[in-house]
Amino acid sequence: MVYEPRSVRHGALLVGTVAVLGLLTGCGNGSDIHSDPPRTAAGTAAPAQDGKSGAASASSSSSTSSTSSTAAGTAGSTAPRASASAGGGGTAAAPTAAASSRCHTSELRASVGRNDPGAGQENFPLVLTNSSGRTCTLRGYPGAAFVSASGSQLGADPKREPGSAVTVTLRPGQSAWAGLTFSNPGISGAKPATPSALLVTPPDERDQLRAGWPGGAVPVSGNSSSVRLTVLSPGTGP
Repeated sequence: MVYEPRSVRHGALLVGTVAVLGLLTGCGNGSDIHSDPPRTAAGTAAPAQDGKSGAASASSSSSTSSTSSTAAGTAGSTAPRASASAGGGGTAAAPTAAASSRCHTSELRASVGRNDPGAGQENFPLVLTNSSGRTCTLRGYPGAAFVSASGSQLGADPKREPGSAVTVTLRPGQSAWAGLTFSNPGISGAKPATPSALLVTPPDERDQLRAGWPGGAVPVSGNSSSVRLTVLSPGTGP
C-alpha cells in the first residue's frame, strides 16, 4: 500500500466533487440547450411580464372590435335613404298607371244614341260605357261595321274623320262617344240596306261588341255611300 500525504488526498477529493457537480449541472440544462429561441409576431405587443397584462390587452382589443362592429351596424341602419319621390315621382306613378290602364272589350258595353240629323246627314253617337268595377281609359278611334241578321257585313268599313285623339278616363259607369255619320241614302241616291246590328271594336282591342241598330237604312254602295267616324270624346254625345 502506497502512502499518500493527507494534503494530496484532500486535493483529489475536491477535484472529484467539482467534476460531479459540473456533470449534474450539464445534465440539468440539457433541455435549455436544444430549445428553440422565443419568437415575436410582427406588429404585436411585447410579452407581458406578469401573465395578466396580456389577457387584459386581448380583452381590450376584443371589446374595441365589438364596439366598432356595433357602431358600423348602427350607422348602416340609421343612414338616410333616398326618398321614393326622387327622380320623377317614384311609386306614385304605379297606382296611377294601374288605375288608368286601357279599357278592354270585356269591360265595356256598346250602344247607339239618338240621331241628330241635319242637311241630309244622319249623325249617331256610338257610345262605349265602362261596365267594369275599375277605372280605365280609351283613346282614339273605335272600329265599326254594319251587319245583317246573318252576320254578313253591309258596306265598307267606316272612314276616319281627321281629329286629335285624347285620352278619356272612364270611372265605372262613365261613357265615351264617337260620331257615326253618313248621308241619307234616300237623298244621296246610294244603294241602301238595313242593318240588324252594329259591331264595335274598342281602340287597341280585337274582340267586338254588338249593339242594336235603331237608325234604319244606311248607304252600302254607290256614290255618297261613305260612313265616317270621329275620335272618342267624354260623355254620351254632343
